[in-house]
Amino acid sequence: MRGLNGRAPGRAVIIGGGIAGLATAALLCTEGWEATVLEARDEVGGRAGSWDQDGFRFDTGPSWYLMPEVFEHFFRLLGTTAAEQLDLVPLDPAYRVYSDPATGRVPLDVRSGREASTALFESVEPGAGARLADYLDSAGDAYELAVNRFLYDTYETTAGLRDPALLRRVPQLAPLLTRSLASHIDRRFTDPRLRQILGYPAVFLGGSPYGVPSLYHLMSHLDLDDGVLYPRGGFTEIIRAIERLAEASGARIETGARVTSISTEGAVATGVVLDDGRRIDADLVVSAADLHHTETTMLPPALQSYPEQWWAKRSPSPGALLLLLGVDGELPELAHHTLLFADDWRTNFEDIFGDRPRVPDPASLYICRPSATDETVAPAGQENLFVLVPVPADLSLGRGGTGGAGDPRVEASADRVIAQISQWCGIPDLAERIVVRRTIAPADFAADLGAWRGNALGLAHTLNQSAMFRPRNASRRVEGLAYAGSSALPGIGLPMCLISAELVVKRLRGDRSPGPIAEPARV
Repeated sequence: MRGLNGRAPGRAVIIGGGIAGLATAALLCTEGWEATVLEARDEVGGRAGSWDQDGFRFDTGPSWYLMPEVFEHFFRLLGTTAAEQLDLVPLDPAYRVYSDPATGRVPLDVRSGREASTALFESVEPGAGARLADYLDSAGDAYELAVNRFLYDTYETTAGLRDPALLRRVPQLAPLLTRSLASHIDRRFTDPRLRQILGYPAVFLGGSPYGVPSLYHLMSHLDLDDGVLYPRGGFTEIIRAIERLAEASGARIETGARVTSISTEGAVATGVVLDDGRRIDADLVVSAADLHHTETTMLPPALQSYPEQWWAKRSPSPGALLLLLGVDGELPELAHHTLLFADDWRTNFEDIFGDRPRVPDPASLYICRPSATDETVAPAGQENLFVLVPVPADLSLGRGGTGGAGDPRVEASADRVIAQISQWCGIPDLAERIVVRRTIAPADFAADLGAWRGNALGLAHTLNQSAMFRPRNASRRVEGLAYAGSSALPGIGLPMCLISAELVVKRLRGDRSPGPIAEPARV
């Protein structure tokens, strides 16, 4: 089967108008394709959605702007820059950390930059500053290796993995792939807060620090060395920018257009069928929808590269309980990003990923207060809070709702979370000051986004679901069918989704190099 390599530009249909679908459309148009994006919902954005009520505007998904060079590279492929498309604001502090007040541990403000982060670690644990400097040196090296060798590789061949320069590093890489992130951290640091600061990025990867390989300590390079940025207006501005660029490149975007099946002749994709009966013919189909949903509902069993039995052996990311809260009055107790870490860290993750899953209580959770930085997201004198509680990917947890109207189990969990924030962060009247409330739970992710088991992020980045072990960007059984998004290569997060779009283009070009596509010269 020829797959995607060497296909001449023609008509492309992209299923899903999240960041991966929009980015794929924009890049395909620059390659000479005629691209149409079909989004089932009434607005684009997918997991990076937006919700408005009573003067509050909430991002309903990603809220950390990390890997800025990936965004920059993508924008440059389209002849522009991040600075031209977004108003990026550096955050100081990068984030604040609260522990259970029963432990007596004081909150910590984490500031980016080598000097500030090593000074913080040294102030908490004598000797930890120097150990962090070594840790970040290793993290920076691993990050550079990932970007240049792993993330932009289609893995159509093993040539990139057999490069002599990479093979010489196997003795250093092997322990990072076979040891968990938690064990890597615990061998170097003792204070629970420091361990948690270094371990929490595993959640951004859809996993647990006890389950993801320690190669992912590279994530600490991003927040402790590089810094954390925020796009003024919220993450919906990133979606708008890419939508703008896609349309300027010639893409057509249709919302309220739900694809029910992928048309094939023999084992060749020929287009899609929509729920209104329309058929749209295409020379290339790219699904940027949930991969499980695509494979198990849009293709017949004989043409599924990843059938149901394949998924039975795989691990989803956690689910999420989201709280969108509009609060009267100011909340200086919270930084733009705030993390609450439960003292029994391991049990917290066992509750989410273990054999007897449950909503952790007390939970380790994340709060985004964008109104600390951005006056456009809340009315004057009020605050916008986005709260994310990692929970099991379990549809039985139910659905959320507005104004406390979600399933009773969801709303009871939300009440406990609000009480926890109130107690831990010293905001005794928080519950009484809430004027807007919406909850989102795993069953919402399944219903609204087709997310497998209601997971919030995609396939977890365990060792056997990373790099060459992750689903590829092209079907093995259907010629002319490609994949983009958080369950395909390279993985979870907005930057990874941008790279997944680029990998589709690399396959079409027959480009099997491990690095990013060369950027066009700017005039």
